[in-house]
Amino acid sequence: MKQLHRKDLFGWSVFDPEKNLDFHSVLWVRNGGNILIDPLPLSEHDHSHMQRLGGVSLIVITNSDHCRDAEHIAGETGALLCGPAAEEDTFPLSCNRWLYDNEEVVPGLIAFELEGSKTPGELALVLEHSTLITGDLIRCHIGGELCMLPEHKLTDVDEAIQSVKRLADLPGIKAVLTGDGWPLFNHGGEALHRLARSL
Repeated sequence: MKQLHRKDLFGWSVFDPEKNLDFHSVLWVRNGGNILIDPLPLSEHDHSHMQRLGGVSLIVITNSDHCRDAEHIAGETGALLCGPAAEEDTFPLSCNRWLYDNEEVVPGLIAFELEGSKTPGELALVLEHSTLITGDLIRCHIGGELCMLPEHKLTDVDEAIQSVKRLADLPGIKAVLTGDGWPLFNHGGEALHRLARSL
């Protein structure tokens, strides 16, 4: 795993040749148990690295299309699974906890429901008021420039736009770690505002 813009954040990626971009996962190393977000399969090296960093106690899945390797990792580690409450009835995995809008997952990590994306109640996560972690709705296909999921994949364009604008209005965002595409380690708030203005 690669260290990200903070000493307590790590990530790993898989390149998708069909979409010609990277998919990403995030590990937050914290007292009280480490947290994985949208975990892709781990290489043997990355699995060992994660264990050296303290393993994992909680896995957050932002939407049903990002289950990825969560169930397998939970089975190996005993980590609890968390998913979006709006998908509880149809989610492909059995979760230990369902997350609602503006809910504190653990101290310092807040979940926000995004309406209008390709799945109901997709989650975005804000870490300590400064790092936004996104699933599908907000992505980055060109380095430094955020974009929104294509309109034909959205369930409601107007609601999706309002969800993006809501996140852009959050104060203090510096980094945006997208599930798909490039991460933005600096000036993430400015990139969010540019995206919101363009919609």
